[in-house]
Amino acid sequence: MVRIEAKTRSGLPYPRTPERAGFFFSGGIDSYATLRANRLNFPLEHPWSLRDGLVVYGLEIDVPETYQLVVNMLQEVAPRAGLTLVPVYTNLYLNYRHEDARNHFSFWKYEFQGAVFAAIAHAFARRLTVVSVASGDDIPNIYPYGTHPLLDPNYGSVDLRIRHDGVMRSRLERTRLIAEWDLALQHLRVCNQIRRYRPGGLNCGQCEKCVRTMLALLALGALNRTDAFPEKDITAELIRSAVEIDQDVIHYYQEVLPHLEARGRDDLARAVRQKLRESQGGGWKRKAGQWNRKYLRKCFRKLVALLS
Repeated sequence: MVRIEAKTRSGLPYPRTPERAGFFFSGGIDSYATLRANRLNFPLEHPWSLRDGLVVYGLEIDVPETYQLVVNMLQEVAPRAGLTLVPVYTNLYLNYRHEDARNHFSFWKYEFQGAVFAAIAHAFARRLTVVSVASGDDIPNIYPYGTHPLLDPNYGSVDLRIRHDGVMRSRLERTRLIAEWDLALQHLRVCNQIRRYRPGGLNCGQCEKCVRTMLALLALGALNRTDAFPEKDITAELIRSAVEIDQDVIHYYQEVLPHLEARGRDDLARAVRQKLRESQGGGWKRKAGQWNRKYLRKCFRKLVALLS
């Protein structure tokens, strides 16, 4: 969908940009975990201490009012976390978003996102020398994706390093970092249902991603300590009604099960196990649909329609 046009140059940039680190800051589990791990491992004066958080409009969020709600929330976090918040506006993906939506955003997910993050990072090459992209998965569960630890660093250059961060931690381990940091716990945004955003409420508490995150926080004993979600508990009925487990998130649910059982929440563990059985066993039609969307992009359905 995109033609690559890359300029080359010889020689180092002069004068050299002073060492300064930044990262893409969405307010979700992965980006907060990148920030928290950085703060635990580097003193603020260290060159690799994260100084700038890039908040991007035009990728996941394309509604100005919604984007402003996210910026407003993260502006409450930035000074207390020792960050400069940097709002970024781009149309790199907006030109393709409508067409990509018809293919379940497979172009963005499997091909484009790492390149877009790198392009945005390079726009700040006179300010930043290293930019971190938070990983969505850990090593045992990683698979070919548009942002990947073997891909992202190759988008760097002599004057800007691109890091794929956090691949050594599972999603539950990253969530534990957030659960131990009240600032992030109170200013968490995981919901993709951006049309439901409202001032003071950026998580609907009803979608699969919200429920998945709430489960992890509950398993860690932290859900009742955050005001980021409408409720401080989860019911088995909510899991049954809201959760459909795709193949790429099965491990998120598997790793919370022993923690739920250890906290005496057998009701939730049973509901999760039932959803896992549906996903791994009798859900062959859904698996075929996912495979079709990922690899054939509905071609199989079109072929069946032509033959029938």
